[in-house]
Amino acid sequence: MDTVTIKDIARALNLSTSTVSRALRGSYEINPETKRLVMEYAERLNYRPNPIALSLKGSSSRAIGVIVPQIANYFFSQAINGIEAIAYNRGYHVIIFQTHESYEREVANVQQAAARKVDGLLISLSSETSDVSHLKEMQQKNLPLVLFDRVSDELEATQVVADNFGGAFAATEHLIQQGRRRIAHLTIPPWLSITQERLAGYRAALEKYGLPFDDNLVRYGTFGPDEAGQMVDSLMALEPRPDAFFTASDRLALGCLAALQQRHVAIPEEVSLIGFTNLNVADLLSPSLSTVVQPAQEIGQVAAERLIELIERKQRATPIGTVRIPTEMVIRESTRR
Repeated sequence: MDTVTIKDIARALNLSTSTVSRALRGSYEINPETKRLVMEYAERLNYRPNPIALSLKGSSSRAIGVIVPQIANYFFSQAINGIEAIAYNRGYHVIIFQTHESYEREVANVQQAAARKVDGLLISLSSETSDVSHLKEMQQKNLPLVLFDRVSDELEATQVVADNFGGAFAATEHLIQQGRRRIAHLTIPPWLSITQERLAGYRAALEKYGLPFDDNLVRYGTFGPDEAGQMVDSLMALEPRPDAFFTASDRLALGCLAALQQRHVAIPEEVSLIGFTNLNVADLLSPSLSTVVQPAQEIGQVAAERLIELIERKQRATPIGTVRIPTEMVIRESTRR
């Protein structure tokens, strides 16, 4: 089968090649009905832009840099799927870097992405990152930048996140409505934006139901081995001990479940357990795990769309702001009394 070109689409729809080109890029100059006709026809013919040919037309590399803490993390792998789907359809290729939760590697990755002349950068901050001067430096060099999931208020940049506060509030409220009163919260480093937002949602739900916030029931992790086991031991040694656990990550959810079972704590008879995760096997666990599901793929798609808009429309792009995407709570056996 011959490769479909912009000229083929233009001829079939009786449009100019420049109109078709701008419609495929989502240009604001093209009216919505024309965009729809072009996009539908292009999809029907399986048209795909040629990034190399596009890059030869100007200084653009048609490449987007994506920096994540860990590709093996299911949330980030799903977010990357969303990013790549949008980038591919818009004629961009994606260069992926991972920091392995290291600030030093993050700085090196940002420099490497800039050296490769990417047109823009999508980044989710490492667990060690509190200083974002390396990203401010890129902004000063006019490199378009969008943050997702783990973000920073110190940057004037578009941020795409899950509704962490709302999800944590819903999870905690569900536990309270199940009769739980001593709810432990296992979370990740305290300086991360997602940690702060989920902790705030947890506290707000306690306050709504007149339950005191107890610092002793909160544990902060550092992504270490068997970390959840140590947290569970210290929490179960309290008097009175917790009657529920709310975990803020996939790793902690799995670790907490395993630790409680190894210590012969019955779930949900003795304690309830709910996670804030993207685990695709949560329903296969025993007991099946109640979770707040983050829309990882949608976060990736929206982040990529906003970045490409920033790259292509410059000053006409949507103003800087935070995009919050709703979470979904799925109730399973681990919290059913």
